Amino acid sequence: MSNSSEVIPPIGELNSSESRSSIAKSVPPSDKKGSALRILAVDDHSVVRQGIIRILAGEFPGAMLAEAGSGQEALEAAWKQDWDLILLDISLPGRCGIDVLKEIKSARPKVPVLIVSMHSEGQFAIRALKAGAAGYLTKDSPHETLIYAVRRLLGGGKFISPTLAEKLAVQLDSDTSKLPHESLSDREFEVLRMLGSGRTVGEIAQQLFLSVKTISTYRARILTKMGITNNAEIVQYCIRNTLVE
Repeated sequence: MSNSSEVIPPIGELNSSESRSSIAKSVPPSDKKGSALRILAVDDHSVVRQGIIRILAGEFPGAMLAEAGSGQEALEAAWKQDWDLILLDISLPGRCGIDVLKEIKSARPKVPVLIVSMHSEGQFAIRALKAGAAGYLTKDSPHETLIYAVRRLLGGGKFISPTLAEKLAVQLDSDTSKLPHESLSDREFEVLRMLGSGRTVGEIAQQLFLSVKTISTYRARILTKMGITNNAEIVQYCIRNTLVE
C-alpha cells in the first residue's frame, strides 16, 4: 500500500468529456480483503472539502479520499461504491442535506455518516440524528475534534458533543408538547429558517435550485402547520426559538 492517500477529484472538476457520475468509475472496485479505507467528503464549497481532505490525508495515510460537491453527486457515489465513512454537509444545492442523508442510509444502511455543518447543533443536529446520522459536528470545531469524531465513527461508535448530549437528555425528559416547527418536514424546516433569516421566496428558490412556485407551496404549508399568518411572524418565531444565526 502506498504511504500517500489517494484523493479522487470532485465531480465538478472532472473533464467535460466525463459524465457527472464518473466519480464512481474513478473509484477502485471494492476489495473486502485488505481494501484501503474509503472516505467520502460532501460539501458544495471546494475550500471546505479540500480542507477536510487535507486533514484526513495527514491522519490516515493510504486512505482513499473522495469528494462530492452536491447531494446528487453524493448519492451517485453512495449507490456505486462502498464507503467506510461519509462526511456530509446539511446545506447542499438542489437537495436538502437531511433528505440526502436519508437516501444514503436507505442505500447503504451500514455506512456511518458524520454531519459537518455550519449550522449550530440546536438547529439541525437532532433532526440529523433521527434521520440516521452517527454524529454531528460544526465547521468551527477544531480539527482535532474532527479527527476524534471520524475515529469514533470508524470504530463503530457515535459522536455528539456534551452540549448536544444535554439537549437530547432534556428532550427525552421533557413532558411538554412539541414546538410547532418540529412538525415540519425537513425541507419545510429548511425553508422556514431561510424565511426567518429575511430571505424572499425568490431568493430561496434561487439558492435551492427550485421554482418560486415550489417555495411558495412550502411557505403555505409552513403557515398552515404552524398556525401563523405572515413572514413577520416567521421571523419573530425563528428568533425566539434560536433557529437563525
